[in-house]
Amino acid sequence: MSAALSSPFSDTDQRYMRLALEAAAAAGESGEVPVGAVLVNAAGVLAVGRNEPIRLNDPSAHAEMAVLREAAAKSRNYRLPGTTLYVTLEPCVMCAGALVIARIERLVFAARDLRFGAVRTKFQLADSPLLNHRVRVEEGLLASEAAELIARFFEVRR
Repeated sequence: MSAALSSPFSDTDQRYMRLALEAAAAAGESGEVPVGAVLVNAAGVLAVGRNEPIRLNDPSAHAEMAVLREAAAKSRNYRLPGTTLYVTLEPCVMCAGALVIARIERLVFAARDLRFGAVRTKFQLADSPLLNHRVRVEEGLLASEAAELIARFFEVRR
């Protein structure tokens, strides 16, 4: 395989993003915007979450926030160094800020969010040199699957 055709993502990355896509599909089936997230460390999965702002009546109940809350509670620490977050859609400003505060090491996201994306599309918040922590950002893993899931969700509602 030529270098141009090789993927920067490992089989492990693919497995965790597929788990995030499953969580996103579950969110969509329950009427929430289909976004899912998985937070992992060297030992494995710390938390799996999905969007639930409608069910919880909580505008901050994004998939990323759900996994950060669960992992922080389990570890009894608001900082989560040495972790990778897999999420199906580019994080918004709120979520990108939380990733920095939590000291997430690496973010892998599938599709860009053209309206609210704060990691690449509108801003580069997670790895900004203006902040005291930079998250390593990698994008595009299973992007077409994630974008299709969101597109189908909104097609049904229009």
